[in-house]
Amino acid sequence: MPSPTRSDTPRLAENPALSHGLKQRHLSMIALGGVIGAGLFVGSGAGIAAAGPSIVIAYALSGLLVMLVMRMLGEMSAAYPSSGSFSAHAERAIGPWAGFAAGWAFWVLLCTAVGLEGIGAAKIAQGWVPGSPQWLWVALFMVVFLGTNLAAVKNFGEFEFWFAALKIGAISLFLVLGVLALTGVLPGTDSPGTAHLTQFLPHGGQGLVIGLLASVFAYGGLETVTIAAAESEDPVRGVARAVKTAMWRIAVFYIGSMAVVVALVPWNDPEVVARGPYVATLDHLGIPGAGQLMNIVVFVALLSAMNANIYGSSRIAYSLVQRGQGPKVLAKVSGGVPRIGVATSCLVGFVCVLLSYWRPNDVFPWLLNMIGAVILVVWIFIAVSQLLLRRRIEREAPEKLVVKMWAFPYLTWVALAGMAAVFVLMARQPDTRVQLYSSGAMTLVLAAAGYAWQRVRAKR
Repeated sequence: MPSPTRSDTPRLAENPALSHGLKQRHLSMIALGGVIGAGLFVGSGAGIAAAGPSIVIAYALSGLLVMLVMRMLGEMSAAYPSSGSFSAHAERAIGPWAGFAAGWAFWVLLCTAVGLEGIGAAKIAQGWVPGSPQWLWVALFMVVFLGTNLAAVKNFGEFEFWFAALKIGAISLFLVLGVLALTGVLPGTDSPGTAHLTQFLPHGGQGLVIGLLASVFAYGGLETVTIAAAESEDPVRGVARAVKTAMWRIAVFYIGSMAVVVALVPWNDPEVVARGPYVATLDHLGIPGAGQLMNIVVFVALLSAMNANIYGSSRIAYSLVQRGQGPKVLAKVSGGVPRIGVATSCLVGFVCVLLSYWRPNDVFPWLLNMIGAVILVVWIFIAVSQLLLRRRIEREAPEKLVVKMWAFPYLTWVALAGMAAVFVLMARQPDTRVQLYSSGAMTLVLAAAGYAWQRVRAKR
């Protein structure tokens, strides 16, 4: 298949009907808050139990990989702002089949995540109102976010602005309290020093591998800012700012907080998994009301992710259809919003919730396995696209290189090697092997469908 040429570019242009209602403050907070997901607050507990204090190394290694991915994505998104983000870049660089496969795989991931995050938030709400049905809470959340996303993109931006502000405030307060406790300044606490760090690798290299895999998937969601940038006042400046601050955000929020947790709480404390590492740490410090406070923060993080995934999935679908890669109805725009696309994403998410009740032992686990490694597939498309597009941009429009990948092409190849290593590690673990194979099978089916569609269109 010949690579796309300059004549392919018009097919990638976005329909101007989408509004530009996101302000710079919205984009800045989406970039900041997007890095603080529910996976950090909840899922990191299992990683700590497996890796012990070496979880800091695991998060640092996966964080370095994510920084490289974000830098590559930022380079392309600043040069070619698009609500299709990496999907549009893959089509431009590799071919329509690649954009089709990456885009629809990510759409399935986001729609499924909408349902999963709704279930997680509903469980917390059910704890506050005992006896209330979970599905009713999920339906309520769906209706709220459906309404706000249907009205105008600025509503999505406002919700994310305040969600992000609360998450950033909570984790910043946690870090401050943790540092005070570690230095022995916090009243009523004694510094543990390095007492909890002596068993750095309690389960050896195998534990570190499990922690590494857990940390990789905790970073999902960073791509949303490049999707949202296309509807901001200044897409190029917005993407450039978000990407350039990615390094310190990952270092402080992820690696910093993991270091605080393992230094203050024994890695094998059962509360780390049962209640989450942040609640366990605050309880260990004797902070009153810590459990309820963190429940609220996790609840907000889940709602934030739910809101962002409804938005992101509708825009990915919109971009795919604009490029002739899906049912036209999903790209119908009213009031600057692809409203049918928004409603479809919510509907698919709610179907996933129903499947968790109707078919919890077969269909629902199959669906979860199918999306288990999609984020890694997307990252590979990003890296390959950047390798191909960088030379083309330098040759045809060097002024568009507002954001540049560090040490190109060497670090791009390093990132690809890192992704390959994660795939190998997943194939060696029984729990993740089935996810790898299921996600790979879905990607191959989508790639074949995209290639067939590409050939049909070429004959017209």
